[in-house]
Amino acid sequence: MSRGQASGPPQRRPSKAAVLLDLLVFVEGLRTEELYLTYWRRQYRDRVRVEMDPYRGGPLQLIERAVEAQRTEARGARKGHGRAHDQIWCVFDRDEHPNFAKAIALADRHGLNLAISNPCLELWFILHFEDRTAYLEGQAAQHRAEEHLGCSKVLSESALSTLAERYNEARRRAVKLDEKHVGDGSPPGTNPSSGVWHLIDLIRNA
Repeated sequence: MSRGQASGPPQRRPSKAAVLLDLLVFVEGLRTEELYLTYWRRQYRDRVRVEMDPYRGGPLQLIERAVEAQRTEARGARKGHGRAHDQIWCVFDRDEHPNFAKAIALADRHGLNLAISNPCLELWFILHFEDRTAYLEGQAAQHRAEEHLGCSKVLSESALSTLAERYNEARRRAVKLDEKHVGDGSPPGTNPSSGVWHLIDLIRNA
């Protein structure tokens, strides 16, 4: 996914007592992740609030930003200035990012939730259509996902609807991949794998 940065402090959101679950999500890419998550947010907006921070960056930068937001919200809550989000999530690709292990360790220390795709988010899209167990390069994953969806980084309404219809198939395949890696003795998150379903399950079941 292409990346950029948006400066400024994390946005505060109005309270909404009717919402049972309040999530703050940081995403790496400029378009694809936001379009995908916005679709799910709209489907379940009566039960869950999903706020996406405007900041964009690599894994370490995202997690550092999420930690800053977490601290800011905690200070505000202690002073009676609103309620902190229930959970903070970071969604990003494994790719070839430097400092990846440092990013994961930082997230663990602060209790942040991660939805990582290896090599990239397009692997998650591929799993909606086919099994994929062999190592996959990022560029190859992007091409294959585009073949299935008929679009690339800017997801069409048709592509989003198709992904929603096939969600259970993708989830089943992603879980099977995790089980395969455990059986092989491979580290968690080995290529190919995706944990995006953890976040989507949370939204769907709120």
